[in-house]
Amino acid sequence: MTKNYPDTLLLEKQGNVAIITLNNAPANTWTKQSLIGLIDIVTDLNADLSIYSLVIRSATDKFFSAGADLNLFSDGDLAVARDMGKYFGEAFYVLSQFRGVSIAAVNGWAMGGGLEVALACDIRIAEEKAIMALPEAKVGLLPCAGGTQNLTMLVGEGWAKKIILCGERVDAATALRIGLVEECVENGSSYTRALTLAQQVAQQSPKSVAACKTLIQSNRSRSWDQGYIIERELFVDLFHTADQKEGVNAFLEKRTPQWTNK
Repeated sequence: MTKNYPDTLLLEKQGNVAIITLNNAPANTWTKQSLIGLIDIVTDLNADLSIYSLVIRSATDKFFSAGADLNLFSDGDLAVARDMGKYFGEAFYVLSQFRGVSIAAVNGWAMGGGLEVALACDIRIAEEKAIMALPEAKVGLLPCAGGTQNLTMLVGEGWAKKIILCGERVDAATALRIGLVEECVENGSSYTRALTLAQQVAQQSPKSVAACKTLIQSNRSRSWDQGYIIERELFVDLFHTADQKEGVNAFLEKRTPQWTNK
């Protein structure tokens, strides 16, 4: 049965790559419906063994995403605040735990929750014109979808404080210099570059990629010493997979491996 996702999130698949297009003009603001839709999409992609990577892009030229619609918070309703905080947090956490590689193609303004969705991805490609910020404190709010944590992990405490506490906007060149994004590309080319990277993932064993991602992200909550132990355990676990045998034998036989994600 085909699941109906919200019209504000367009899903397509190209080979082993899934593409989510943010489609809520003019600024791709997030709603409760679209956040639940993101949870549903990523959950379904995790179950689709043919999908190895995910690209998130914008349907508009000016905005990647402007985050939450502030009209939702204008009357100070605590129930709305709890509800939206819950879904923002859950949706972007689910995205961060996607078993494959997620890549954000940041082509314009990425503000508040619009930057937080990019922070939840594994890799960020920014166009030269892109501007990124977490300006929630300017309107009496704070980043509640991982922004204070994920930004600090990427750029360090000093730059996180400058961006969040001082309301600093960061252009693409600065974002590249401080480690907020992994690449800065010409205007109009972020999606093409993100798609190329996503297609490169298919050259790797999807089982190996998932295990490596788990290990890399485990450092967020575990000590280095624990990470070394888990690393060895997951290495052995790969020998229970068909892809491990396929990968080694394909190399020895000088042929391209045919991954099955099993």
